[in-house]
Amino acid sequence: MPVAIITGASKGLGRALAEALAARGWDLVLDARNAGVLKETARALEAYGTRVTALPGDVTDTWHRTALVTEARALGGVDLLVSNASALGAEPLVRLEELPLDGLRRALEVNVVAALGLVREALPALRAAPAGTVVTVSSDAAAEAYETWGGYGASKAALDQLAAVLGAEEPGLRVWAVDPGDMATDLYAAAVPDDDGARPEPASVVPALLRLLDERPASGRYGAAALLEAR
Repeated sequence: MPVAIITGASKGLGRALAEALAARGWDLVLDARNAGVLKETARALEAYGTRVTALPGDVTDTWHRTALVTEARALGGVDLLVSNASALGAEPLVRLEELPLDGLRRALEVNVVAALGLVREALPALRAAPAGTVVTVSSDAAAEAYETWGGYGASKAALDQLAAVLGAEEPGLRVWAVDPGDMATDLYAAAVPDDDGARPEPASVVPALLRLLDERPASGRYGAAALLEAR
């Protein structure tokens, strides 16, 4: 069975994607910082009959990243690496003049540095896989200028560039930066706590990710909305 590593997998888009892959028979290595919630997620996914390894920890921790890849190798390798764990930089979001520099550093460390560190750790296994794939979860804030989203958007723009270069440097892999669009997630609620507008559930985005896995288009940046409209 193929093996996926998914970071930020206890809730939101990470959990929704993990459930869809479990239903397809994938084995999973899941990461999140909240050990209790992650354990509950793993237990629910095991009902699909798949093997699930849940490793609570922080993706900025080198040893944690190594452990994730080690566990995936024990299951058979790394066919898919999904960098979904994210940090905002400030909760709620603030204008750049108020953005704590330590918050910006945290966003860059989680969203960019840790994502690259995990790719580097997994690269030999990804190259050895029949269809090695890297997915980085982006944001429209990486490409558009929204007030208060500057720090987070800058980190996601940097992640997009890393994904683009990785795709050029590793032609044997597929590397997709995916903008999921607005979703009803804890991350968004923390970013804009006074916004009570209705937003799609993360599960609604998963068919776009599955389409990429099924059709395997060229490495690049993709918007979930466009992928769903084209179905």
